Amino acid sequence: MKSLAAPQVCPAHPSFREAFWYWLKLGFISFGGPAGQIAIMHQELVEKRRWISERRFLHALNYCMVLPGPEAQQLAIYIGWLLHRTWGGIVAGTLFVPPSLFILAGLTYVYLAFGDLTLVKGMFNGIKPAVVAIVVFAAWRIGARALKNGLLWGFAAASFLAIFTLKIPFPYIVLGAGLLGFVGGKLVPRFFALGGGHGMAERDYGPALIDDDTPPPAHVRHSHAHLAKLLATGFALWAAAMGALPEGTLADMGAFFTKAALLTFGGAYAVLPYVYQGGVEHYHWLTGAQMIDGLALGETTPGPLIMVVAFVGFVGAWSKEIFGPDMLFLAGFAGASVATFSTFLPGFIFILAGGPLVEATHGDLKFTAPLTGITAAVVGVILNLAVFFGWHVLWPQATAAAPFTGPFEWFYALVTLAAFFALWKYRQDILRVIAGCAAVGLIYTYLVL
Repeated sequence: MKSLAAPQVCPAHPSFREAFWYWLKLGFISFGGPAGQIAIMHQELVEKRRWISERRFLHALNYCMVLPGPEAQQLAIYIGWLLHRTWGGIVAGTLFVPPSLFILAGLTYVYLAFGDLTLVKGMFNGIKPAVVAIVVFAAWRIGARALKNGLLWGFAAASFLAIFTLKIPFPYIVLGAGLLGFVGGKLVPRFFALGGGHGMAERDYGPALIDDDTPPPAHVRHSHAHLAKLLATGFALWAAAMGALPEGTLADMGAFFTKAALLTFGGAYAVLPYVYQGGVEHYHWLTGAQMIDGLALGETTPGPLIMVVAFVGFVGAWSKEIFGPDMLFLAGFAGASVATFSTFLPGFIFILAGGPLVEATHGDLKFTAPLTGITAAVVGVILNLAVFFGWHVLWPQATAAAPFTGPFEWFYALVTLAAFFALWKYRQDILRVIAGCAAVGLIYTYLVL
């Protein structure tokens, strides 16, 4: 159903400078984990600026969902590449990371050096329920776009039950959804066509720069020579960086976080158990309690939640005193930087190397149907994460053995509801909601002390 108010003029192609400033801004405002970041990009790039159409956005998102690594950052690389070639993708993906790295490094230093700082604790007390609201809101937004019929709703419900009740690992959910989507695309293709299906009422934001039927530009077409050049450059960068690291903690971090980037699917939430096992139990870079605190910091800073690896690297290098007891901050920042570089580099290679194939298949149902099924399943996984976050915020003393022990935090429940209504009903900017909840949490913390 088309909107009568939809603009009919195709937007002008953004300059590299205009895109640069947008990607930099995104790095500072991308709160809410991957779900929140994808929602922010959709609102800005599809609805407001119309740099890319709804269907092309979802097709790119589907591809990023099945890759190991941070899907929101990879989506930024993909769209930046479509707009401004390889350097556009590199800039978009790179600017997604530094704001989070520097902010998280600063907060980790405060955490290690000054302990339980009331100011920081109070702000986080307000931000945590806001993050719950952001993830719920993002699940609703993505679900409203991706779940176009009852069958896809069934995919989402099944994936939620699979991960919530049966504890099935995310990679198996992705594989199962993809296989069912492939079969469904052959048996009932109308349910798996992007943008199609029963109850179709997709909003029309007007013609986009990269629209549904926009022919692919020359730079997105597959080239064996260009692919070989990308792979060789990526490997050379990784080998040079790893070769420059001294033996010991930093070298171990480089190897470990590279494996984490390559072997773990499903974004940060799927990576966390692997990072916990390696960082806490094998290398003893930090304690289990510190890992939980790091997750809280990662939830409340901009950038991908996978940036929790920077916290692990910072604490590990600090605790091992790799540069001596007088250079702890430098040691921590070096550890955070190694962890970040090793985790994010593969994503650039996946997108820039695989993008041409994805662009060549955006209208081919045999390729898009499995990805449509995967996106529907991911909605259920995101909802599970919202439940997980909400449980930890509203019952902070609970454990897996006793899931509802301790008092129910009514104040945080009210903050969560208020933040959700601000986002859903009143369409408030996510950054304003975060700032408002941080202020409320700070006031509340001082009042109850």
